[in-house]
Amino acid sequence: MKKKPLIMCVVGARPNFMKIAPIMAQLRRPDSGLAAFLVHTGQHYDAEMKHQFFDQLGIPEPDVDLGVGSGSHAQQTAEIMRRFEPVLDEHHPAAILVVGDVNSTIACALVASKKGIKVLHVEAGLRSYDRAMPEEVNRVLTDQISDYLFTTERSAQENLAREGIPADAIHFVGNVMIDTLRTNLTRAIPAAKTLGKDADRVLGGAVGFAIVTLHRPSNVDNPEVLGTLLTSLRRVSDSIPLVFPVHPRTASRITAGGFDGLLNTPRIVRTAPLGYLELLGLMQQARIVLTDSGGIQEETTALGVPCITMRENTERPITVTDGTNTIVGINTQKIEVAVADVLQSGGKTGRIPEYWDGRAAERIVAILEREFSSHL
Repeated sequence: MKKKPLIMCVVGARPNFMKIAPIMAQLRRPDSGLAAFLVHTGQHYDAEMKHQFFDQLGIPEPDVDLGVGSGSHAQQTAEIMRRFEPVLDEHHPAAILVVGDVNSTIACALVASKKGIKVLHVEAGLRSYDRAMPEEVNRVLTDQISDYLFTTERSAQENLAREGIPADAIHFVGNVMIDTLRTNLTRAIPAAKTLGKDADRVLGGAVGFAIVTLHRPSNVDNPEVLGTLLTSLRRVSDSIPLVFPVHPRTASRITAGGFDGLLNTPRIVRTAPLGYLELLGLMQQARIVLTDSGGIQEETTALGVPCITMRENTERPITVTDGTNTIVGINTQKIEVAVADVLQSGGKTGRIPEYWDGRAAERIVAILEREFSSHL
């Protein structure tokens, strides 16, 4: 009996983990016509993160951990490429599967493409049209060298068509992030447990609470921008208490900029970075989420929670047109008006986008089985 064709899946950073979990589960079904192999580049890795994502989401131990670690974009991308090539040479996959838009995505796709190995890109075609974002460059380049492009929304198909991608390479399958969310809704950790001693003052008020996440370099690396956003959030906290899980990069920038005092109020609860189930539990109960995260824009739309995005653009326009998302940029007045609107009128309710039904990974693997199992 011939071996099953091997699909080599790549993860590297926190945004990847929620996307790979349902795909790995489908590939490793007992009746799957494919074999799965998981490579973790180590772009983001520490023991606590392993518990917060791998253990909570049931992601199997990586078959290979490249252990790349941090560095500049060029250093990190080059080192991933250097360490990934021998893995391809040893295991001879039928294809590699990459997700999202981090440095690991483009680095591994580029190595595979140059070696004549098929590239499968999950979450293809999303565009912010802001080339100042490193993720936008990664997205565009990965799509250009991918053989199978799996999209989360129909606008992504239109973007790819404009960029010359053949229609038969594009597959509209839905959103694997929402597969993970729907699978874990009943397992989400209640906000009271996550907040501990701070639960009463956050959960006890009549207006509820808001969640804040900030991590994009454009928001946290420029002291003037960061100071403006934190000043606005301090004012917002007068109307609704804030829970702020602080990304390590953001925490260092807050301290370096001398902004810790802006957050020293009982109306703002700072926490360490949270695991997936902890943050999901908070989002389920939140009145508002203020963020610069792409994934959280999608998750809040799926949950029906108003989202205020502190960016000038989004690569996920369906969260605005169909969902609960409002783009306000870094304009202090727009942020505060958007929060006031939610508190007064309830904010956008939105609807669940097409194919955000928890079955995207099933669709992806069904396509891969049809395309690659036939090689047996």
